[in-house]
Amino acid sequence: MTPFHAGEVAVQRRMGQAHIADRVGRTIRADIPDIAAGFLAEQPMVVIAAADLAGRVWAGALVGSPGFVHVVDAETIAIDALPAAADPLHAALTRPARIGMIALQPERRRRMRVNGFAMPRESGLRIAVDQVYSNCPKYISRRQIESYRSDFEVPSPRHGTELDARQRALIAAADAFFVATADADGNADASHRGGNPGFLQVLSPTRLRWPDYQGNSMFMTLGNITVNPHCGILIPDWTTGGTLQLTGTAELSWAPETLTAGAQCSIDFTIAEVIEVPGAGPLRWGPAELSPVNP
Repeated sequence: MTPFHAGEVAVQRRMGQAHIADRVGRTIRADIPDIAAGFLAEQPMVVIAAADLAGRVWAGALVGSPGFVHVVDAETIAIDALPAAADPLHAALTRPARIGMIALQPERRRRMRVNGFAMPRESGLRIAVDQVYSNCPKYISRRQIESYRSDFEVPSPRHGTELDARQRALIAAADAFFVATADADGNADASHRGGNPGFLQVLSPTRLRWPDYQGNSMFMTLGNITVNPHCGILIPDWTTGGTLQLTGTAELSWAPETLTAGAQCSIDFTIAEVIEVPGAGPLRWGPAELSPVNP
């Protein structure tokens, strides 16, 4: 039985990579191997993808001391944290929800993805996993943690419907961001995108574009967008710990004039809402060492 839905299969075939996806798809598990459990226990941050109560898709970060994400048993992960009260995912995750999760370890250019069903509990979430798999180290900028403060008070967020000049500058300088998507049935997925600064293009205060570089050939993000355009983006300010969350709609573009070097296709994103937590956050990282395989 294939792990891929119709949108993913359609993109795999259009890219001529269905045979690779079939092989790579065999690495997707419905349980959590010991090596994955150890990896999760080391992480001070994970990114969650889910839909809010209005059906808009968001990506948001959860931060804590290593061990705040831990495996309960072979099919269950516990997270001892919840989104901040002002985060758009806070209310959504106070009830059962389909979520995607990615744990990224920039220091070692490693990442792991989990898709499943989250149940709220008093101090966090409990995730019954459907899919567990790792991705290759391509396009991950290496950076080291400089500080973490568990007692940090999150600043009040700023809301808008378009990007201001400072936010556009943050995006133009980004070497990484996270994408939240969901399929037609609402099964969410969180993924990472990386490249040289400028790879995430600001077309206007309400329009972004980014390239899709060759990866694992499963095309989970692109397949979801094919069947469900609702999409969210999280752009971290690694230096200060601030975050920029965007939600809107995405579409794939195959037009040659939209493609940059190394791109298989491009994704155009139309912004519906902007939420920025400016200034500072509890987790801060050092400068980036860009991936040597970036186009």
